[in-house]
Amino acid sequence: MDLIEKLVDIEKLKDYHFLLELVIILAAVKLAGHFSKKIGQPSVFGELLVGIILGPAILGWIVVDPKHPGLIKELAEVGVILLMFLAGLETDVEEFKKTAYGSSLVAVGGVIFPLILGFAVGLMFGYNTSTSIFIGTLLVATSVSISVQTLRELGQLQSKEGVTILGAAVLDDVLGIILLSVVVGFTAGGGGGSVVDIMILLAKIILFFVLTIVIGRFLLPRLFNWSANLMTSEVLLAFGIISALSFAYLAEMFGLAGIVGSYFAGLMLSLTKYRTELFERVEIVSFSFFVPIFFVSIGVAADVSGLTKEILILMVVLSLVAILTKVIGAGLGAKLAGFNWNSSLGIGTGMIARGEVGLIVASIGLTRGLIDSDLFTVTVIIVLVTTLVTPPLLKAIFSRKKVKQGS
Repeated sequence: MDLIEKLVDIEKLKDYHFLLELVIILAAVKLAGHFSKKIGQPSVFGELLVGIILGPAILGWIVVDPKHPGLIKELAEVGVILLMFLAGLETDVEEFKKTAYGSSLVAVGGVIFPLILGFAVGLMFGYNTSTSIFIGTLLVATSVSISVQTLRELGQLQSKEGVTILGAAVLDDVLGIILLSVVVGFTAGGGGGSVVDIMILLAKIILFFVLTIVIGRFLLPRLFNWSANLMTSEVLLAFGIISALSFAYLAEMFGLAGIVGSYFAGLMLSLTKYRTELFERVEIVSFSFFVPIFFVSIGVAADVSGLTKEILILMVVLSLVAILTKVIGAGLGAKLAGFNWNSSLGIGTGMIARGEVGLIVASIGLTRGLIDSDLFTVTVIIVLVTTLVTPPLLKAIFSRKKVKQGS
């Protein structure tokens, strides 16, 4: 041991511990994805599960402090932004327009059911009205980044169902942000929820979409045409990432989740001649480094030590409610839009995962005093459970769809 200490500066190594964490994450994710496919599941299932194994819940090799998340969390944020940027590049805009009506019904159904039942569960477990309303709001949030990756692996991302899920998720985010603003304003006090404030928020959201369309349709194509003449390497890739990050920042600035902005950046660029080449280049960077870190970061957030029996029961109940309300609410919306029962079930399932959006909403609630640390942990577990069940359920439903089409 003395010899090792002489040869290696242990104290200095602590400053570079993040390098070892990155090595562990990247190696574990790729191996887990491989074994997941070996047992007939999408690779994303294993990639998410390995995050739980590496995190404080089991091995404790990767630990992220919620108060000081650091590099891993920031790289994960870039990962989900690039993942949704790729989803935008893959989206067929004409199909997107065709499914607007269906996406709207799916989004509304996916908001109403979780909100009402989440509120009811909160009251049933003895929480006050403000906290119960916020619990319902927590269950509204949808993040389809996991569904996107699963649908990509199943070859269904550009199907009518896949595009409907993407469209509904964007609308769901908008409705969720408006609802969050109303709830925080009216329950956290201080008059922050006045009609004027709500109108300002709506105006900001409308302005964001107007700016997105104007910049995406007129400025981005010219910017890419100009950049093609620059005498430096990987210009297209660089400007693709710049677009994704810029639109994500713009979305955050106007009160929306960054993933909405990056998705629309990809959607706008899917209309240009650079679509295919841009997708191929960004995909290599994303899936070799940033996206694996995002998958692991979800599992690492779980730490159930010290939870009481009552909180554990609440966790189980809310997890079931979170799953069923999205399947039923969004599924009924899809059925009303004219989808058959199997497709409606697939669309409802694609809306289950809460992902980073749920965590963002929960952190706001914790900061504003609407939920305590136990409820925050429950939210993290719900995010994990809903995220883990989505890939195998989607695979089962869409595999059955393929069988029916083939027969």
